Amino acid sequence: MSIWIAIAATVVGCYVVKLAGLLVPANALERPLVQRLAALLPVALLAALTAQQTFSTNSALVIDARAAGIGAAALALVLRAPFLVVVGAAVAVTAGVRALGG
Repeated sequence: MSIWIAIAATVVGCYVVKLAGLLVPANALERPLVQRLAALLPVALLAALTAQQTFSTNSALVIDARAAGIGAAALALVLRAPFLVVVGAAVAVTAGVRALGG
């Protein structure tokens, strides 16, 4: 039964967050600082999610083939490669390290 309590709490929480977003005055959203933060927030959240999925397994720090793929993607980004090249480099390096037994 506790799973239904968690689901109900999540539903109510999502509704409250959405309602709070609708109640924010428009002039508050037009401030330059708020607009800059809103533009940077998705990047920060994606970076945090990527780091958590790459380096964490059951609350333990793990360095494996995924870390090599992230390193390859970072290098491709530094070299200003197009997005598909960045993703392809990460996939190829991760697959290569896994194929070699890492």
